[in-house]
Amino acid sequence: MRIPIITRRQFLEASGVAAAWTMAPTTLRSAFALPQISHKFDDIRSNLLHLINEEREVEKARPLELDDFATSVATAHAEEMAKNEFVSHWGRNGMKPYQRYSFAGGYHATQENISAADNTWSMKPEALKQDTSYLHVRLYQETPPNDGHRRAILGPHHTHVGVGIAVEQLRLRVVELFISKYVEFKPVPRIARPKDVIPLSGSLLTSNYLLNTIEVFYEPLPKTPELEWLREPRSYALPDESQVLRPIIPPPYEYADKRPGVIQVKSTGEFEAPVTLFKDSPGIYTVVCWLRRNRGEKAFPATELCIRVEDVNP
Repeated sequence: MRIPIITRRQFLEASGVAAAWTMAPTTLRSAFALPQISHKFDDIRSNLLHLINEEREVEKARPLELDDFATSVATAHAEEMAKNEFVSHWGRNGMKPYQRYSFAGGYHATQENISAADNTWSMKPEALKQDTSYLHVRLYQETPPNDGHRRAILGPHHTHVGVGIAVEQLRLRVVELFISKYVEFKPVPRIARPKDVIPLSGSLLTSNYLLNTIEVFYEPLPKTPELEWLREPRSYALPDESQVLRPIIPPPYEYADKRPGVIQVKSTGEFEAPVTLFKDSPGIYTVVCWLRRNRGEKAFPATELCIRVEDVNP
């Protein structure tokens, strides 16, 4: 009897997915020393990008491009986790993925996947390629409702991905940092004081998208966590406290709550808005531009621009 040859794409389209495993749950540039990307992992990164895009093609999602800056941010986190023997979306400084990416110089929306193995059996390139492929496929094979990593891989609005890989004494860490590039900001201060008003301006990179709202999130300054805390699985999210800014609409139209809009949006896709850092206390504000492709489509986050607010004293 002839044994049929099945391609990986046929397998992805036809097979059911198994239960997933992962050890994780789900200008301040000078303060973040990003590592030089090691070319010894280039083949592994290319392979993971191929797997991601193959999986996305099955789901009819756009292919992603490898992003060097996101790769540097992801690599720094992977190296920190491997060296310090932990697996967490938080770093040793207590920062979450979008904060790490933004304070390193970025401002696009992100989603982070982490996977790890503490006893990788070989340091040879082919062995590491096999191990990283296995770790990634386990994330892709997650099933609802615990499928956050899979949903990150297939996120329809992602445009790029950074892949960080680190190995320390057979401890393998892989970070996939998914990026959504739809907005370009003009430079803004990344350090401010309470109640400052930041003049935000930018433009949409894709003309057929609409700026729905700008949401300004607040959270206290991060504290340095204990290593044991970092070794416990936990997911991350944007904070609960926020204020929403809306576009200005011409009279006689008005919003149902009678509150005025403050975002000036031009037909060219350029926009301006005053962003008030609304708390009296220090903390981190994250500016999220919510975009829609059309009026009937659900809005999605396109930016995560972080601003650190220090004490009142200059």
